[in-house]
Amino acid sequence: MLLIDTHTHLNLGEFAADRLEVLTRAADAGVGAMIVVGCDVGSSRVAVEMAERHDTLWAAVGIHPSEAHQGQEHSLAQIAELAGHPRVVAIGESGIDLTRPEPPAELQIPLFEQSLALAAQSGKPLLVHSRKGASNTETLAVLERLKTPGQRVVRHCFSEDEAVLERYLALGCMVSIAGNVTYPRNQQLREAVAAVPADRLLLETDCPWLPPQGWRGRRNEPARLVETAAQVAQARGEQLESLAEQTTQNACLLFDLPQLPR
Repeated sequence: MLLIDTHTHLNLGEFAADRLEVLTRAADAGVGAMIVVGCDVGSSRVAVEMAERHDTLWAAVGIHPSEAHQGQEHSLAQIAELAGHPRVVAIGESGIDLTRPEPPAELQIPLFEQSLALAAQSGKPLLVHSRKGASNTETLAVLERLKTPGQRVVRHCFSEDEAVLERYLALGCMVSIAGNVTYPRNQQLREAVAAVPADRLLLETDCPWLPPQGWRGRRNEPARLVETAAQVAQARGEQLESLAEQTTQNACLLFDLPQLPR
């Protein structure tokens, strides 16, 4: 059984002391490839450098909405330059997050619009970060207004209900599921997961955050993806091996990754 972790932050300091051991545990658990995601120019550069050193790692480069206070024009120009690297398979993560007062929407929304345009220009998928409530409303509004036909977009760490899911699916988006699907209170999310078309489904850890239920309070890592996959398979009434095969195929097609050896 092989899995692909489509959203990690292995480039952060939480993994500085044991990053190689983390990669070994991932391989032992059957996680054959991982995408390391940038949140600003610095972490995006580190993601690319890591992908250059490790065959199982690929990079996404972008500016997180919490970093929208950075000089957007200068920063996005550097992201655009990084996007041409052969180990970069996506733009992001980008999006809208209004759960805190800063940065204001007046900075976040233009940054998201420009990131969406950069993804279209580069021909690479966009990894979208959003949250419930106003964040999600604004994110969907931008996508409905500006997403080009056929443009590849992933709603990273989908956490909403089936009604919101339908809006993302109507836009042609892929949906990525993280460890919070295992949390007892998230029955609505499990019901939504069951409604995702098989060819639109991805898996992720978003590590070091969102560990599965049995690991809450501890650092998450790619090896824990197996537990998330098992919960998703159960919610969908599928065998774990079948789900792993489908989501791995989806990730390879979406991100133009080489097919993993069995």
